[in-house]
Amino acid sequence: MKKDPGKTPAKTVDEYLAAVAPEVQAVLEQLRMTIKAAAPEAEETISYQIPTYKYHGPLVHFVARGSYCSFIVVSRLVLETFKDELKDYDISGTTIHFTPGHPLLPALVEKIVKARIRENEGRAGKKALLKP
Repeated sequence: MKKDPGKTPAKTVDEYLAAVAPEVQAVLEQLRMTIKAAAPEAEETISYQIPTYKYHGPLVHFVARGSYCSFIVVSRLVLETFKDELKDYDISGTTIHFTPGHPLLPALVEKIVKARIRENEGRAGKKALLKP
């Protein structure tokens, strides 16, 4: 890695990606493109100093750390739904850890993001029903 992106806070996802090693950058750029294709209405931003996608609240995040990367799904229920497809990855809380040599498959990322969209839309719908 060139440097730890967390040391110099990026203002954009492009700046964040520019701060990581080329092999990590390529994997995270693929992840980014997959997220954006699966959630075209999501806002891409930096939150907690990492790339974040918001759609009716936090949707997903990703981060580069030393020798591995993480895809933060925000939902234990979604991770449980895809546990069989994620059996080859280390999971901690709501986070999937992967390496540039063993990245997440785009088809799986797409399914996870779409599941998160449904969760957030469901929550947003319930909140709308509760408003007077």
